[in-house]
Amino acid sequence: MANFFLDTPELKYHLNHPMMEKIVTLKERNYNERDKYDYAAQDFEDAMDNYHQVLEIAGEICADVIAQNAANVDTEKPSVANGRVTYASGTTENIKACTQAGLMGMAMPRRYGGLNFPITPYIMAADMVSRADAGFENLWGLQDCAETIYEFGTEEQKQKFITRVCNGATMSMDLTEPDAGSDLQSVMLKASYNKEEDQWYLNGVKRFITNGDSDIHLVLARSEEGSKDGRGLSMFIYDKLDGGVDVRRIENKMGIKGSPTCELVFKNAKCELCGRTRLGLIKYVMSLMNGARLGIAAQSVGLSQAAYNEALAYAKDRKQFAKPISEILPVARMLSTMKGKLDANRSLLYATCRCVDMYKIYDDIAKERTLSPEERKEQKYYAKMADSLTPIAKGMSSEMANENAYDCIQIHGGSGFMKDYACERIYRDARITSIYEGTTQLQVVAAIRYVTNGFYKELMTNLFDEIEFREDQDFLKETIQVMIENYELTIKAVMATKNQEYIDFFARELVEMVGYIIMTILINQDANSNPDLFSKSAIAFTQYANRACHNHAALVKEVEPKWVDSYKIK
Repeated sequence: MANFFLDTPELKYHLNHPMMEKIVTLKERNYNERDKYDYAAQDFEDAMDNYHQVLEIAGEICADVIAQNAANVDTEKPSVANGRVTYASGTTENIKACTQAGLMGMAMPRRYGGLNFPITPYIMAADMVSRADAGFENLWGLQDCAETIYEFGTEEQKQKFITRVCNGATMSMDLTEPDAGSDLQSVMLKASYNKEEDQWYLNGVKRFITNGDSDIHLVLARSEEGSKDGRGLSMFIYDKLDGGVDVRRIENKMGIKGSPTCELVFKNAKCELCGRTRLGLIKYVMSLMNGARLGIAAQSVGLSQAAYNEALAYAKDRKQFAKPISEILPVARMLSTMKGKLDANRSLLYATCRCVDMYKIYDDIAKERTLSPEERKEQKYYAKMADSLTPIAKGMSSEMANENAYDCIQIHGGSGFMKDYACERIYRDARITSIYEGTTQLQVVAAIRYVTNGFYKELMTNLFDEIEFREDQDFLKETIQVMIENYELTIKAVMATKNQEYIDFFARELVEMVGYIIMTILINQDANSNPDLFSKSAIAFTQYANRACHNHAALVKEVEPKWVDSYKIK
């Protein structure tokens, strides 16, 4: 039997990172639930053994159920009739398998029926689900919305909704509207409070809602009469059992077809306020989106893995000129670069996950007791690390997922253009990753302040200083040094102009240089720790990233501030 966890040793490597002992011990509160729940961890070794077992089960389901259903789900697609969605038959089978295996509500506390997993092993499951079927990951991964209810909801709401998610209830986040895409301040869905009934009602339309006919919805709505900006928006929980929301249509998409993307009509739909009014966009959506962006980074890595696996298998099997095309050097180089991108992206993904784990666990502990000064300092540090790394992880991994999917088609040649091979579906599925949950351009907007305030420069310098290069790795060390120096000169030149338009014009190049350098450092750290697993990827990605950084730096040198006007659309 196939198993996506066991056949991907890189996952086990990242799961066993030295930071995990501290993460797990904090998450388990020094294992204080071991006498309360039969399945609670007794100690660190027991917790890690539990993660391995659950991820093995997830890997088996991904390989033997979800991946096997993917092609038929893509063809059958969900349908809508009388305002309700019917999943493709394979999707229903997937949900049933995941629910029976206890893979719903993985990161939720045990008292609500969850497994109390840290973010890191949960994201590993998302990585594997995405490799199996990126469309199904959009349904399964939305269990992450329960985190918002856990962080900001009342105890009654947690008991009511999170327990259902852990038992298989599906979720959605209803944010976008016909006139409010990336600009969520323009949301106009109306939330009205009836004082006599002590009841909130929702009226209006939502569009592009992933899994829009889910059991439990998080809905961003305008609660303050007469308001027009983000301060008038609040977050609400809508329960499908209460009725009042119909699916008008399912969008006809290029890819991820198993995931119904819906237009919803709210007509006096009963709902519950989540948290406090006026904080829906300012606080709750920001938290929700950071989690979603981490999920898309995992989806992108899973798609990159799928693309690489398909390309490698085809290249080994396809013979031209009396030998497998994998032995033809230009093809071998493409495969090596694909693997380098995959491993480097995965290194960044799990480095980000560990930072998210640390600050979220400290946030949770702070609800139970006062953090010590040292803990508060750590919480702030990891919160900043997570905030700075998340947009890079999402932006870079989604772009490289598209690149790997493109190269997978190229390696298949004419066959890759046919629907007979999985690479055609992977190519279509990958395209959305650099668009939804914030386009690559919006990730640049989120990250650029860490460029201009010098945080990324300090981070990459500190990470680089931690690597102990061997003598035979001098060329790698020197290459990374040149990349860092090139970045420093480039950012200095851009900032010296004191021209905000010029800085904005090159924001993407500057942020991407940061991403390339940080990923290069991380994959080289991993190669030093496990040469057999990562050394080839470290060499391939270092060379690829160095070329990319050189090209970005050259572009900055070529374009003077006065030329920026020529790029403006009149």
